[in-house]
Amino acid sequence: MNAANGKTVDIKQYMQDLGQKARLAGREISRTDSGKKNRALLEIATALTDRQEQLISENQKDLDTAKANGLDAASLDRLTLSPKAIQAMITGLQQVAALPDPIGEISGLSYRPSGIQVGQMRVPLGVIGIIYESRPNVTVDAAALCLKSGNACILRGGSESIHSNQAIAGCISVGLTAAGLPEEAVQIIATADRAAVGELITMQQYVDVIVPRGGKSLIERITQEATIPVIKHLDGICHVYIDDDADVAKAVNIADNAKTHRYGVCNAMETLLVAESIANTVLPLLADIYQAKGVELRGCGKTCTLIPGCIRATEADWHTEYLAPILSVKIVAGLDEAIAHINQYSSSHTEAIVTEDYSKARRFLREVDSSSVMVNASTRFADGFEYGLGAEIGISTDKLHARGPVGLTGLTSLKYIVLGDGHIRQ
Repeated sequence: MNAANGKTVDIKQYMQDLGQKARLAGREISRTDSGKKNRALLEIATALTDRQEQLISENQKDLDTAKANGLDAASLDRLTLSPKAIQAMITGLQQVAALPDPIGEISGLSYRPSGIQVGQMRVPLGVIGIIYESRPNVTVDAAALCLKSGNACILRGGSESIHSNQAIAGCISVGLTAAGLPEEAVQIIATADRAAVGELITMQQYVDVIVPRGGKSLIERITQEATIPVIKHLDGICHVYIDDDADVAKAVNIADNAKTHRYGVCNAMETLLVAESIANTVLPLLADIYQAKGVELRGCGKTCTLIPGCIRATEADWHTEYLAPILSVKIVAGLDEAIAHINQYSSSHTEAIVTEDYSKARRFLREVDSSSVMVNASTRFADGFEYGLGAEIGISTDKLHARGPVGLTGLTSLKYIVLGDGHIRQ
């Protein structure tokens, strides 16, 4: 038993009720036309504008509690709903509304020898459960992407942002109602009880897929306990390989940006690989930049010989996502060793090669087994917005069903369609 919306409720029954309502709403949303869905998104944006003072006031309650509980500065920053953050949510809704609607898109339609036409149609997944921490803006991003892709969703934000999320829930409800859509298409769990998560991830009759967004411990728990398919990634151990044939200026800029643009993000570089023949040229330049920015370097024996003050890397370092100003560096013989190292230690998130050799670039793209593979570009581009998806629900390092940044099409599936004119099988 716990409290939701000020009332004492049975968590299991509460979650079952949410699931039933989501399933019914999902059926209606799945057949809703693009215009109506877009109107709902824009009405939600209007509600956020109209209720900005209330959003900031409710957010302050969460911030006061978080400060009293000793939440760190970075977490407080993610929790804060400033006017700028609210405007970013509004802009995001407008951008998703402007995106093409993937639902109903037909592809691969072709005639068979029997005379029938066979193709595939893009359809919603159904009901999506999304579990996330801290950031209240995820509530709006998740609702927007699920709604535009024809899915209902059940959202469970972190307990530290419960007042903020409930205030946002009110805006979403207003927008859905104004567009003539069921409020139950987007439901935000109103209890901080962890048991609600346990129920959500096992409601197979009502929920079709789970998307966890947050720290590694959260994602590991969901992966281990869920009886529903999960779209997720655990680590972001991203690599940049500077090849023998790299342009030095490009290599320095890319390796600098990939590590120091932001430290606490999943697409930041954690290991730098450098071809032996170019190491004497490029590593001292990068070492000066990193050391000036306070980045601790942990390198192989050859790297430590070349860079004063570099700490000797351990085996554990190659397996570590630092999310901090720390970088592992290894000098490799060439492309073969670089690819072997990446495929052994990578978390299959994002890898990049810097080279002017077209053949090596093509080989790197083909042989590196990660969800995003780049040539002459920073790993920081591995992002739904940068990929033109408008927004992302998260990043998947799985190979089924979605891989890489998950946008609108990642929240859909395909079904076969057959067109005939009285055809019968002979």
